[in-house]
Amino acid sequence: MSNDYVPSPTDWGRTQVEAIEASGTTEAASIQGRQVVLLTMTGARTGATRKVPLMRVEHDGVYAAVGSRGGAPTDPQWVRNLDAEPHLTLLAGTLGSDRGARGIGGDESAGGGSRAVDPFPPYADYVRTASAAGRTIPLFLLEEEPGDTAP
Repeated sequence: MSNDYVPSPTDWGRTQVEAIEASGTTEAASIQGRQVVLLTMTGARTGATRKVPLMRVEHDGVYAAVGSRGGAPTDPQWVRNLDAEPHLTLLAGTLGSDRGARGIGGDESAGGGSRAVDPFPPYADYVRTASAAGRTIPLFLLEEEPGDTAP
């Protein structure tokens, strides 16, 4: 197992991470014209450092990670990473903070779903498409870890 950084296998992911790192801010990248955050996490199989740009889903300082993958029938790889190791670093703009990813479901997920749909209405379509394929879109709250003082 290695904790060396392994770039994304996707061109768009690599390009966005490179732009963010070159500029020092997540404002250098976007998904469908919307702001992103950058999650730095540990790969579930390799133990390598992975960096994933995700659409910024935030409400009153609480960030969420939505595993929509555009409604595809399978979860994105980063979901398995957070399931295996929930500690991550979140970069929003130029502010970084240590976070713990907590998967939510049931009644709590229903409220979180609207948290994602309000800023990006196509998530509602993704939920329907994934559901038709037998998949529930995973939703994680990215909570500040005790002792962390960054916003």
